[in-house]
Amino acid sequence: MELARNLKVESVGRLRLGPAVCLPCHASISEAVDLMRERRVGGVLVCEAQGQLVGLFTERDLVRRVLARHMPLLTPLHRCMTSPVQTTTLHEPVGLAVERMQKGGFRHLPVVDAQGRPLGMLSSRVIVHYLVEHFPATIYCLPPDPGALPSRREGA
Repeated sequence: MELARNLKVESVGRLRLGPAVCLPCHASISEAVDLMRERRVGGVLVCEAQGQLVGLFTERDLVRRVLARHMPLLTPLHRCMTSPVQTTTLHEPVGLAVERMQKGGFRHLPVVDAQGRPLGMLSSRVIVHYLVEHFPATIYCLPPDPGALPSRREGA
């Protein structure tokens, strides 16, 4: 099957990645939420001064680690971010990145260079678009409600 081969052969660099939206470790939760809302992204990458990725702060972190614990929004990100972070590179096969996301239960996977600096964000939405490319006729020709039957015969 073409999809199985492509998952092993095609690299993450082929995908249309989301932007690498970054903040420093000392930035506040409030700053992260404002930036996520402004950029319309589900998470921000937390980086050291040299640009290396050290953590990830997502909507899930906001709910589970901040709101559920009544943490002040002025708290620095380094106190509530996910760390260490699973990552991928532009050269890694798409299938391995998808497997890593599936095993870890991640909706976002940062893409980094050899020095650990963020290049972009791989999201579950990007993966869905990639899969749709392999089955366009099947996906795009599905009726909105496959179980619904027409009330009368259509056509001649």
